[in-house]
Amino acid sequence: MPGNTSVTYQGPGDVELVDAGYPEFVLRDGPGVPPENVGRQVRHGAIVKPVATNICGSDQHMVRGRTTAPHGLVLGHEITGEVVEVGPDVEVIKVGDLVSVPFNIACGRCRNCKAGDTHICQRVNPAQPGGAYGYVDMGGWPGGQAEYVLTPYADWNLLRFPDRDQAMAKILDLAMLTDIFPTGYHGCVSAGVTSGSTVYIAGAGPVGLAAAVSALFLGAAVVIVGDLNEQRLEQARRFGCEAVNVGQGEPGELVEQVLGVPEVDCAVDAVGFEARGHGEDTATERPASVLNALMATTRAGGRLGIPGLYVTGDPGAADEAAREGSLSIRFGLGWARAHTFVTGQCPVMRYHRKLMTTILNDRVSIADAVNATVLPLTEARRGYEEFDRGAARKYVLDPHGMIPA
Repeated sequence: MPGNTSVTYQGPGDVELVDAGYPEFVLRDGPGVPPENVGRQVRHGAIVKPVATNICGSDQHMVRGRTTAPHGLVLGHEITGEVVEVGPDVEVIKVGDLVSVPFNIACGRCRNCKAGDTHICQRVNPAQPGGAYGYVDMGGWPGGQAEYVLTPYADWNLLRFPDRDQAMAKILDLAMLTDIFPTGYHGCVSAGVTSGSTVYIAGAGPVGLAAAVSALFLGAAVVIVGDLNEQRLEQARRFGCEAVNVGQGEPGELVEQVLGVPEVDCAVDAVGFEARGHGEDTATERPASVLNALMATTRAGGRLGIPGLYVTGDPGAADEAAREGSLSIRFGLGWARAHTFVTGQCPVMRYHRKLMTTILNDRVSIADAVNATVLPLTEARRGYEEFDRGAARKYVLDPHGMIPA
C-alpha cells in the first residue's frame, strides 16, 4: 500500500508534510471529523491521485490562525486528478478518468442538492449544511494537498474531462474549475453582470481576478478592480481591467475617476473578513469595510455578489463581536438603496461543466490571468509563505510531477 504525503495545518503559520495514510472507502476518525461522521461508509466514492492541487486564500485564512481549524487537518479543497480506485457502488466514473473535483462535497440526494444548491448539502456534514475537503467545520473530510484523496459520491461530484491529452495540455486552466473560476463567475452572476455592465470588484487576489475575467466574459463594458497590492492590480490591467489602489481613496472616489460617476451597476466582494480600510485607514483590519464600500458604490437597485469568505469564528479578530462574525455593516444603506445581496459558497456544479467547455474551446485562459505557478508538494510551505506575503500568483501543487513543463 503506498503512503500518502499530505500538507497539514499544525498551528498558526505552520504547515508540515506528514504521511496521512492511504485513503480507504470509509471516513476514519481524525482532526475535525464530527463523531457522527466517524466510520461513515463511502462505497459510492473514488480515490483520486491529484495531478494539480491548489493553495487557496481560504486555506490561508486557516494557516494564519484566523479560524478554529484543528491541528493536524489535511489541507486542500482545489483538486484535479486521476481516478485510481472506485468504490463498489460507483457506476459511471472509471479508473483512469481525469476529473475535476468540486470543492463542495454534495450527496446529490438531499433537497438542496436536487435544487442545485450543492454548496449547502444536508447530508455530508452533521454540524451544518455544506461540506468541503480539508476545511474547518466542513464535515472532517481530509483535503487533497496530498498524494491521494478520497472523494465521496463520485458519480455525482466528479466532472470527467472528455479527452485526457487535451485536458493535460490545458491542465493549469482546468485546475481552476474546482473553485476559483466558478467562484469568481458565481460572484458576477449573483451581482447581475451582463452586457454593458459597469462592475467594481473588491480584491485582486486569485478569486478577484477570476471574477474580473468572468465579468469580461459575461460582457461587462468596464471592469474596475480595487486592491492595495500593486502587483496584483497589474495582473488585472494585463487582461483589460481598470485597476485602482484603494489606499489612495474610497472606492466610490476612485470609480468616479474612471467612469465620471461614483457608482457602478454591479459589485463583487472577493476579499472577505480579513479586509482592511481604505484611503489613510489601510493599516488596520476593518472586516466590514468592503461590504460598506460596495453598498456606497453600487447604484440603487443594484446587486452585490459576495463570494468572499466570512466566518462565524475568528480567534484573531480585533474585537469580540468580529470573533463571532458580527460586523458593523451599514445594512440600512443597503436597504434604502434596494440592494440585493447574494452570499455563501459557490455551488460549483452549477457552473463547472460550461466553464470547462469555455477552456477547452480556447475562449478563456484563466491560468494566465491568475499567474498560475507550479510547485512540487514538498514546497507547499514556500507557497503558503509567499502567498501570505502577497505574491501575485496562484500556487498549484504538483504532487506526482505530472504537470507538463
